[in-house]
Amino acid sequence: MKSILLLVLIFTSVIIGNQPPCNKENVPIKTENNGTMANEKIKITVNSQIFTATLLDNNTSKVFKELLPMTIPMTELNGNEKYYDLPKSLPTNSTNPGSIKNGDLMLYGSNTLVLFYKTFQTSYNYTKLGCIDDTAGLQKAIGAGNVSVTIDKN
Repeated sequence: MKSILLLVLIFTSVIIGNQPPCNKENVPIKTENNGTMANEKIKITVNSQIFTATLLDNNTSKVFKELLPMTIPMTELNGNEKYYDLPKSLPTNSTNPGSIKNGDLMLYGSNTLVLFYKTFQTSYNYTKLGCIDDTAGLQKAIGAGNVSVTIDKN
């Protein structure tokens, strides 16, 4: 009887130990590329300056990527973000990040795309899509007013 119980415990621990993490919302999307794995990247062009962003592995990012390429007029808001209302709603899993970081690409509600260009604290909920890898020059490129932004697959 002890042998059977021991086998059940070992089997259970092996099964549980090989399960993927429960929350994969903030893991970069992975794709096969000649047998190696690479992060899913997109290209964001603002006033002829190109930024590379990494998308997260969540349903929102996957559906968003299907909308690309797009050139959109983004509206200035609060001196720290640009936003655009997408033509369709995306799946959401919104949470309060507590802190927004320069370069965060998020969804507010189910259809408002937001690109942040300053770091600050927030009480609002967002679904994170990804973030710009190197934000050097982002604030200068994006400017103080409304701006046209092109987002494309890399």
